[in-house]
Amino acid sequence: QVQLVESGGGLVQAGGSLRLSCSASGSIFSVNAMGWYRQAPGKQRELVAVITSGGRINYADSVKGRFTISRDNAKNTVYLQMNSLKPEDTAVYYCNAEIIVVVPIKYNYWGQGTQVTVSS
Repeated sequence: QVQLVESGGGLVQAGGSLRLSCSASGSIFSVNAMGWYRQAPGKQRELVAVITSGGRINYADSVKGRFTISRDNAKNTVYLQMNSLKPEDTAVYYCNAEIIVVVPIKYNYWGQGTQVTVSS
């Protein structure tokens, strides 16, 4: 059994910062890409940022220059530092990870989601 546990969401004023964390635990052989997605009310879930186990990173255009994704491979943890937050960043943020439980079987896991609300 594998779990992704997120933390760090909350309410912040526009221009403020938040840091999200997501840790994978359970029966894990290795973790491939880890990333963050978000879903605002009435909208589809969208990619925010993703980082591979080798450190390659992709960001959504809307967050480039404001958000920074990083990971600690030893802790199977991914972080999202969010600066200069805007009201349009308001959404439920979900952690995602591709995890190899037993070679070569890999699964895609999601966290439970954490609410980020940016007030104007």
